[in-house]
Amino acid sequence: MSNEGMGRLSVVGTPIGNLSDFSPRGIEALEKADYIAAEDTRVTLRLLTHFGIRKPLLSYYKPHEAEKSAKILELLCEGKNVALVSDAGMPCISDPGVLLVKRCGEMGIAVEVIPGCNAAVAAVAVSGIDTARFAFEGFLPVNKRERSERLAEIAELPHTLVFYEAPHKIRQTLSDMEAALGGERSAALCRELTKLHEEVIRGSLSELARYYDELEPRGEYVVVIEGRRPASEKPTAEQAAELARGYAVGGDKLSEACKKAAKATGVPKQEIYRLLMSEKDG
Repeated sequence: MSNEGMGRLSVVGTPIGNLSDFSPRGIEALEKADYIAAEDTRVTLRLLTHFGIRKPLLSYYKPHEAEKSAKILELLCEGKNVALVSDAGMPCISDPGVLLVKRCGEMGIAVEVIPGCNAAVAAVAVSGIDTARFAFEGFLPVNKRERSERLAEIAELPHTLVFYEAPHKIRQTLSDMEAALGGERSAALCRELTKLHEEVIRGSLSELARYYDELEPRGEYVVVIEGRRPASEKPTAEQAAELARGYAVGGDKLSEACKKAAKATGVPKQEIYRLLMSEKDG
């Protein structure tokens, strides 16, 4: 189908916290759009106001995605350009948009992407855990049985696992992960990325599962967990030292970082400490 006379859908990534992360191209796409389709028009209005952009807003959210897509497709067929945004990050990634992009493809409507921030990728980069291969799992199912089945399904995967979670569910989620994946795995709990209270807590999965025993969870979370190690593969002293460095970067004293790394890997604390000190002296 020819797209002559049709508009264009722009999938625009928006900041996940710090508004300074919004790209000039993203701003330009919103300025040039005839309409902006937003997950929550109130959230997007604050973004537009900050950058001095005034455009008609269309509500586009999960429960009514099919109905809302139909209206947007009508506008695109009339030659109007529409920008699609979510409340934060990339549309379609654990956010609405997949159905609309699919329908545009079926109808021959041009779709462009303006990349932006993504909490999952940012968390992997700052986690200190292997980035060569990782699987984005998004939010785990709410249903207890479905959640157990999903965790059992991915428990044997050898690559890094990445999850999203809300503050009121993080305690139970970490407990479920510890039980299903094993508490010895290295993990990172990334909270409020790019925002004022950004925090990255590194440790074994069992340590992270205990982290909120006393503290009250706040903000949005990304959980990064190392993949399953082969049964025959034991962590080396160098790998243990690398884990200890991550703990130290996260704010632990060197002795405490070595202790945590020893517990997570089975490598003696003294060996880890000697290795780190020799590197420092060198």
